[in-house]
Amino acid sequence: MKKSLVLFSGGIDSTTALYWALKNFEEVTALTFDYGQKHRIEIEMARKIANKLKINHKILRIDLTQIGGSSLTDERIPLPQFEKIEEIREGIPLTYIPFRNGIFLAMASAYAEVQGIKDIVCGFNVIDSPNYPDTRKVFVELMEKAINAGTKASFEDWKFKLHTPLIGMTKAEIIKYGLSLGADYSYSISCYQGNEIPCNKCSSCVIRREAWKTLGIKDHLIERLEKEGKI
Repeated sequence: MKKSLVLFSGGIDSTTALYWALKNFEEVTALTFDYGQKHRIEIEMARKIANKLKINHKILRIDLTQIGGSSLTDERIPLPQFEKIEEIREGIPLTYIPFRNGIFLAMASAYAEVQGIKDIVCGFNVIDSPNYPDTRKVFVELMEKAINAGTKASFEDWKFKLHTPLIGMTKAEIIKYGLSLGADYSYSISCYQGNEIPCNKCSSCVIRREAWKTLGIKDHLIERLEKEGKI
């Protein structure tokens, strides 16, 4: 049976990656990290999505607040706010968490090795987040080599494979692709403020809002919140 492990925060990208994995693998496990993020509601919502899809869901805990350096893990660093997407400037953003995806992939690989899973799926993309160094193709390629060199795969006749099916897509393209896979984004949380209701000011909210606007479709999350009388 072909098995896969999906890095699953519950956001737009990882939700789409999860549906991609469900289409391409017989057995899927969603792996969520509880790393001390301010927007901890994403863990609860990721659990709801996994339960709705009736798939295995594992939560690994690591405290990245010990490292800090990001507005998502360090209370001393304010979360940047924007009115429109053009205000999001070039350069490493304050929301970048130092080597987070490297840490996640190392832990995911260790877990996958124990579970006998060779395929790891990531929702990394670089079009709408070009200044995150740990989402780029070169990073993925080198991490895959490091994982295969540093695990028992280096002594056996099989290898780990990192899948990044969304890496060259814009956020709008990712959503459109996800919709073609039957993705439901109603419990997908993007907001960095840590609330179920989007703040519409953080970079993640602004990029998400503009993507749905580009597609001319109402965000599934907004539809659900309106139906539940929360907004």
